Amino acid sequence: MTDRELQLKAVHLRQKTLEAIYEAGAGHTGGGLSCLDILNVLYNRILKVSPETFGSPTRDRYVQSKGHSVEALYAVLADRGYFPEADLKTICHYKSHYVGHPTRHIPGIEMNTGALGHGLPICIGMALAAKMDGAAFRVFTLLGDGELAEGSNWEAAMAAGHYDLDNLTVIIDHNTLQISGHTRDVMSNEPLDEKWRAFGWAVKTVSGHDYAALTEALSQPAEAGKPTCVIANTVKGRGVSFMENVAKWHHGVPSEAELKQALAELAAAEATLKGAL
Repeated sequence: MTDRELQLKAVHLRQKTLEAIYEAGAGHTGGGLSCLDILNVLYNRILKVSPETFGSPTRDRYVQSKGHSVEALYAVLADRGYFPEADLKTICHYKSHYVGHPTRHIPGIEMNTGALGHGLPICIGMALAAKMDGAAFRVFTLLGDGELAEGSNWEAAMAAGHYDLDNLTVIIDHNTLQISGHTRDVMSNEPLDEKWRAFGWAVKTVSGHDYAALTEALSQPAEAGKPTCVIANTVKGRGVSFMENVAKWHHGVPSEAELKQALAELAAAEATLKGAL
C-alpha cells in the first residue's frame, strides 16, 4: 500500500471515527485524530498480526496505553476485518462491549487499558517474556504525551533499559495538548528525547502524520540492547480545521452541524488526494 493509498484510507478512518463518537455521544475526538495516522501505519505496514493470527503466540503485540482514544483504534480494527464496521455504531450503547476504553471483549484488543501509565509496564512484561522464551515477536505501545506525567511510565522505562528490551517500541503521540491545556503548562515533560535517552533508549523523532517517516522509524532494526522510543509530533484534531490544536476537543463531541462540516472537509481532502493520483 503506497503512502497516497494510506492517506486516502486515513480520510475514511477519520470519517468513521467522528461518526462513531457522534453516535456514541461521547469520546476523545482530538487525540483520536492525532494518533490515527500512527495506527494506520502500524496495522497496515508494521504489525505482524491479523484477525486470523491474533491467537498465535508468534504474533506482534500492540497495547494502546492512551486508551481514551479507543474510537480511532476501533475504526482501524474494523477496517482490518477484526469485526464488522457496523459495530462502530454501537459504541457506548446499552449492552455493547464497545466501551470508551480498550477491553479484551473486543477482537484484536490485547489488553484492557485506560488508567494512564499502565500500558508501558504491561508491555515490559510482554517483551521480557519474549526474551525469556527466545520468541521473535515485537511489542509496541502508544502513549500520550500528557500521560507521561504518570510515574509508572518512568519506572517501566528504567526497567526496559535495564533488561535490554530491544524488542520493545514506544510511540509517543506528541500533540502537546491534554484535557486541561498545553502539556508544557500542566506538567512540562521536555526535553523528551533527552529523558528517554537517559533511561537507555534509542530515540527517533518524526512527524506523526508522515507515512514514509513513520514507516522507516517503526520498521528499522532496533539498536542492539536498546528499546526504541519514537516521538511522533502530531496535531490534536488533525484533519478538521476547527478541531486542530484546540484543547476543548480533547473530550469534545461534535454536534450534528459540526459533524457535517467535519465530514465535508474530509470529503474535500479525499477529492484532492484522488485528483493527485
